Amino acid sequence: MPRREQPRIRCAGGIVHDAEGRLLLVRRGNPPGEGLWSLPGGRVEPGETDVAAVTREIAEETGLSVTVGRVAGTVLRPAAEGVYEIHDHLCQVESGTLRAGDDATDVRWATAAILATLDRESMLTEGLVAALRSWNCLPRS
Repeated sequence: MPRREQPRIRCAGGIVHDAEGRLLLVRRGNPPGEGLWSLPGGRVEPGETDVAAVTREIAEETGLSVTVGRVAGTVLRPAAEGVYEIHDHLCQVESGTLRAGDDATDVRWATAAILATLDRESMLTEGLVAALRSWNCLPRS
């Protein structure tokens, strides 16, 4: 019997570094990854572009307005109803005040040391550090 491919759920995320080289992280308030730290992002809504989705998600989750750049990389993650296909874009902060909002319970700028601690304590979404490392997007401070 042929194996049926699982449906792909298109998602988009933002990789944002501040002037000090720290990485923007959000603590997820809802599944998947509830309670874990990750990049801001979410599902691309019907009729929405990846750029529009990243812009919207970052504003909703962090209070920041960004300019969205090129795709740094793509990851696949299991979902209850298929597979999340997440396209992570490099972004630059334009304005706003950092605050947790929408489905984020917390938000922070993470140094390399903070990211390493969160990784050791299993407080990051699965595969985040490996993906960031392979895309050369780890915190620079």
